[in-house]
Amino acid sequence: MSELQTRKDQAIAAIDAADNLDALEALRVEALGKQGWISLLLKTLGQMSPEERQNQAPAIQAARGEVADAIAARKAALENAELERRLASETLDLSLPAPQAPRGSVHPVSQVMDELAEIFADLGFSVATGPEIEDDWHNFTALNMAETHPARAMHDTFYFPDRDAEKRQMLLRTHTSPVQIRSMVAQGAPIRIIAPGRVYRSDSDATHTPMFHQIEGLVIDRDIHLGHLKWTLETFLKAFFERDDIVLRLRPSYFPFTEPSVEVDVGWQAVNGRRVLGGDGDAPGHGWMELLGSGMVNRRVLEFAGLDPDEWQGFAFGVGVDRLAMLKYGMDDLRAFFDGDARWLAHYGFSAFDQPSISAGVGARA
Repeated sequence: MSELQTRKDQAIAAIDAADNLDALEALRVEALGKQGWISLLLKTLGQMSPEERQNQAPAIQAARGEVADAIAARKAALENAELERRLASETLDLSLPAPQAPRGSVHPVSQVMDELAEIFADLGFSVATGPEIEDDWHNFTALNMAETHPARAMHDTFYFPDRDAEKRQMLLRTHTSPVQIRSMVAQGAPIRIIAPGRVYRSDSDATHTPMFHQIEGLVIDRDIHLGHLKWTLETFLKAFFERDDIVLRLRPSYFPFTEPSVEVDVGWQAVNGRRVLGGDGDAPGHGWMELLGSGMVNRRVLEFAGLDPDEWQGFAFGVGVDRLAMLKYGMDDLRAFFDGDARWLAHYGFSAFDQPSISAGVGARA
């Protein structure tokens, strides 16, 4: 036991005297590595009698903890010292002249938002916005979502712990559909809007992030039917992807806020190893890609918004802005949109002069 104490004290003294991270790492390996002296002592516990193990195990474990704590403390001190040294040596000369060319760029999401606004403005839509912190009535109930709907679950939705002054449950909106409710309540009918913005869901992988961008469209008027929806989506996608061979396929689906509901697939074809939208998905070498959800606004949603469903009808659709950007500009990982990597932004970013316009082509680059 005295030998263990002596060796531990020597190790801690050497750790405290280490003047760089490489030396500290060597001391860590010497003591705590797979062949380190403390690790080897721990391996001998299995060969001891129960009485010996009860006597020596706590001391070895305590020595291991003290050495590990000393290494962590010394590492933090060395890193802080290095940071202080760099802060003292690195300076920024604010008197230097500005670069001859601007270095900033427009993020692809912002560019696509502008493209969408330009296209739908040409179709007679206005842009509507709403709060990102919503109450559950606007986000769920008014959209005909039952109390037991899976989207209301804690693992899908970011809830706030406190309720508002009216005792309503508050949350980060999971879609921009609440803007439709707020717009119908405020403006009545007829109405023709798009609602772009940030939305939040508890999900994260290569094609999902906890925060992403969505755009929803809403048309309420008299004698609106599913044909108007199909024509609007077809016209929008042809303008956005700048192709006249966009072919849509509508599949029956279910959404609480629309009835009937349809999933919209778009035909694609392989070009240079990449899927490019366009062409009949049933043709050889082609296929179908699910792109967005849509349908005729449910009668109950119209009633929640204070409209008479026997007089007014309408359609709604929603699509991810980030996904549209990925499809149009050849990106393969949604997480890169939010990493802030200057190289990625320099490659995919747009000039401030790349203003989308119907006449010049919404995707034209300056």
